[in-house]
Amino acid sequence: MARAREARDARPGAPRPGDLARIDAFCEALWMEAGLSARTLEAYRRDLVAFAAWLRAQRRPHLLAAGPGDVSDYMGHLAACKVAARSQARAASALRRFYRLQVREGRLQADPTARLRSPRVGRPLPGTLTEGEVERLLAAPRLDTPEGLRDRAMLELLYATGLRVSELTGLRRDQVSLARGVVRVTGKGGRERLVPIGEEALHWLRRYLEEARPALVAGRESEHLFPTRRSGAMTRQGFWQRIRRYARAAGIGRKVSPHTLRHAFATHLLDHGADLRVVQLLLGHRDLSTTQIYTHVARARLAELHRRHHPRG
Repeated sequence: MARAREARDARPGAPRPGDLARIDAFCEALWMEAGLSARTLEAYRRDLVAFAAWLRAQRRPHLLAAGPGDVSDYMGHLAACKVAARSQARAASALRRFYRLQVREGRLQADPTARLRSPRVGRPLPGTLTEGEVERLLAAPRLDTPEGLRDRAMLELLYATGLRVSELTGLRRDQVSLARGVVRVTGKGGRERLVPIGEEALHWLRRYLEEARPALVAGRESEHLFPTRRSGAMTRQGFWQRIRRYARAAGIGRKVSPHTLRHAFATHLLDHGADLRVVQLLLGHRDLSTTQIYTHVARARLAELHRRHHPRG
């Protein structure tokens, strides 16, 4: 991978070698200081390499000699090329972090990004499904196999509770109380919450536990509520692939993921009059502002219904 990156960086239009060395040193320092993931570091490196390559192609100064005008012109270049606002914001963040480090370590006296403004990034509305589409999706698994019955129970539980996919696939048998009709979930930050399951999902859970789970574990010990044939936990990627296949079988033409059902859970609750703070607790959001995005989805749906059905819509 390192050789491929070196070959890519050496092609025409690549940054000056000195700039590449400074970028790699910055990424190393950022990893040491902030412990960022390899994916985030690679994104920062890619943004900085693009800026350094642009400087060279435009016969501008090297990275440490670039001024506020160079930075501003580059951001204008990204906007003119119709780069997505989110990508522009990430590039601005990479430039800020790079130059702040140079100032802190004494390589620069002034930060050329000090007055740089990030482009405004609108918060995307989460994708969701109609209630009819959810019904078709839930009915898609075949019920004549243990896997199909397990998947039906997983889909029902996901829609009934709004769990994150990692919370769903990581569930242990002792986290579900059929008698009380609740699931005990440990979410982000180790925060625990109790979420009611609902009668329909309880029905499918009971049926799955009686008819399908014994066949899946085949006498082996497994603490996982939804094990695979090998008695291990299903991966998030594996469940995502299954949902995508069921969505195709249900005739749903858009992309569907486990998170889509979480969105549908929240949106449909609000559609039917649930209080926003209750939805916040059920989803396990720390801040109410995170949950408020679903009110926009609900309002957008109401506006569309008004437009389609009102005589003066």
